[in-house]
Amino acid sequence: MEKWKVGAGKIENDLRDPLISSSARKHVTKTFSALVGLLPPNERTKPQVLLVPGGVQEFRNDTDRELIFRQESNFYYLTGCAVPSSFLLAVSQAGTSLEQQAQLDLFIPKAELADIMWSVPPPSLSDASELFDATRIDHPAALPSTIETVLKAYPDALFHTLPKSSPLFPALPSQYTDLVLQSNSAVTDAYLLPALHRARLVKDAAEIALIRKANEISSRAHETVMRVLGQAVQGKIKASKEAGVDRPLLPSEWLIETEAEAEAIFVASCRREGSIHQAYPPIVAASSRASTLHYCCNDKAFAWGPIAPGAHLNRDALTSPSTKQFTPQVLLIDAGCEWNNYAADITRTMPVGNGGKFTKEAREIYELVLEMQKASFDALKPGFHWDGIHSICHHVLVKGFQRLGIFKSPNDAGSGSWNSEEAILAEGVGAAFFPHGVGHSLGLDVHDVPSASKPKDNATIPDSSPDHESFFNYLRLRLPLEEGMVVTVEPGIYFSPHLLAPIRDSKHINHDVLARYEPVGGVRIEDVVVITESGYENLTTVRSDVEWVEGVCSGVA
Repeated sequence: MEKWKVGAGKIENDLRDPLISSSARKHVTKTFSALVGLLPPNERTKPQVLLVPGGVQEFRNDTDRELIFRQESNFYYLTGCAVPSSFLLAVSQAGTSLEQQAQLDLFIPKAELADIMWSVPPPSLSDASELFDATRIDHPAALPSTIETVLKAYPDALFHTLPKSSPLFPALPSQYTDLVLQSNSAVTDAYLLPALHRARLVKDAAEIALIRKANEISSRAHETVMRVLGQAVQGKIKASKEAGVDRPLLPSEWLIETEAEAEAIFVASCRREGSIHQAYPPIVAASSRASTLHYCCNDKAFAWGPIAPGAHLNRDALTSPSTKQFTPQVLLIDAGCEWNNYAADITRTMPVGNGGKFTKEAREIYELVLEMQKASFDALKPGFHWDGIHSICHHVLVKGFQRLGIFKSPNDAGSGSWNSEEAILAEGVGAAFFPHGVGHSLGLDVHDVPSASKPKDNATIPDSSPDHESFFNYLRLRLPLEEGMVVTVEPGIYFSPHLLAPIRDSKHINHDVLARYEPVGGVRIEDVVVITESGYENLTTVRSDVEWVEGVCSGVA
């Protein structure tokens, strides 16, 4: 039998990772369990029915050409099915055999002649029955009669859908919910999404294996960019006008002189290893642009003297024969691919110019961010509240800034207890340099399961903490850690003119010292970890220690 995977909106003959297909039924059971726990007590013993549509194929305007299809995350979690325009009908009831073995009806499109003529068709029903763990597989034309059969068998069933009229989820045609309402059964969209998010928050072994694979591929892509930079430092790659060849340059001859070229090499490395999707649009920011957290352009050239690091007028000169060198700067790449829809999310900050070495100031900030990350790693374990991890980073930042002289210390002339670590934390000045959360849940989505990872009834760190409330404004995770949770740990330090403007008159800052560090722009280091029984396991394999990064980026390692 041929195996299948998602291609350009269809299913292609190729390798298929069986992990999620074999786990989908377990995911359905886990979701039903979470859902029943959310229901009012009088509803919990009723039959529960999930009616969930998959994503629909989209097309590029006026081309008749499919965009590369990516299945909606919740549907994929429940089915392991990446076929567009599919549907799931699942039935469970507490206290019956259906509680542990739900009825799963999967509906996939029928292959039409146009599918076969223009593209690769969906699998046949017989092929699909071997690919997907379902009680029954049929075409969508059979869905109405199946709903009617369920209504006759379970007249008091409660039907659950994803939020209606939301652009975040595929639309469920009203013809299906109308059948339910006409029979006087109930349809609600209040419980399914929270139940799915709670179920997806803790990953099983199959999911962790896919996340591990995505991180391995993405780690190699980050290292590839660094090594191409290092080859150029060693003179083994020339600028295009100096290469002396009258043909397109081959990949081994590509020179990175712009953010776009760095992005292209990263994505090409992932695609070459079989990853179809990036988990999110890559962030590739050089020089002072690294201070923009979600920089989206990736279209500027690296800075070189004598043009200032922040200037955008240096593109053409970079590819002309010149003895000029890059202005020493950092290149921040926040990027990760997907493997079977499961995400990686890795950030590495690397030196450009200066022979592939950090400047003194950039190295000191980089080492401080590493210190923040290591302190976070040391505290990771089940039961530890994520707010506490974030607080640890801010404490390390304040101590580090006092050590560097950016923040005044109590020992400075004319200062005292008003300039203590606790006083600086209480005033919240550090939020201007580290404004975002230290990480987030990760899984099928890069900012995974937001309703579960940041609940409204969050139990925060004690009120006696000296930390300023502004530190926690942008956290995407506010929970005690659990074994099996996959999270990113991504401290950063940024020198953004916009964020620094409100604290320019702060008495805690030595502004002459700060001015020396502002050209660094920004440094972020991000790894993906899984919480284990005794601590954590780092799933990110590309190294981040200074000696290794400088060795690779200078071409000597």
